[in-house]
Amino acid sequence: MTATAPFSLARLDHLVLRTGDVDRLVGFYRDLGCTVIREVESMNMVQLGAGESMIDIIGLDSAPSDRNLDHFALRVEPWDRERILRFCREQSIEVETPEQLLLGADGYGPAVYIRDPDGNRVELKGPPERPRPSGRSPA
Repeated sequence: MTATAPFSLARLDHLVLRTGDVDRLVGFYRDLGCTVIREVESMNMVQLGAGESMIDIIGLDSAPSDRNLDHFALRVEPWDRERILRFCREQSIEVETPEQLLLGADGYGPAVYIRDPDGNRVELKGPPERPRPSGRSPA
């Protein structure tokens, strides 16, 4: 890869951890200073504020047997979906595009998932179009 990306990286937006014990992991990160932003019971997920970023914790029926990192998100600017997709095609980067706005550290916004050369899932996150919620969510 030698091409220049059509965006710059602003910061780490969020990362998603998978665990067999949500309460234990949430307690650990709360002890470090994180705050609960939202709980999504239908997904067995708790979203924590970590400064300007977020940590999402997703519960599994048992401890993960392989990697426990689901993905991490990088906030990119400017957000130009077509230029980002074209860049990925030109660089032979695998792309997955979600159908809806996704919640990030600063609210709901557009996103594109890619895979790095080691197969890690990376979310390129655009600016928020709706503010981030607080508290419990049934969805």
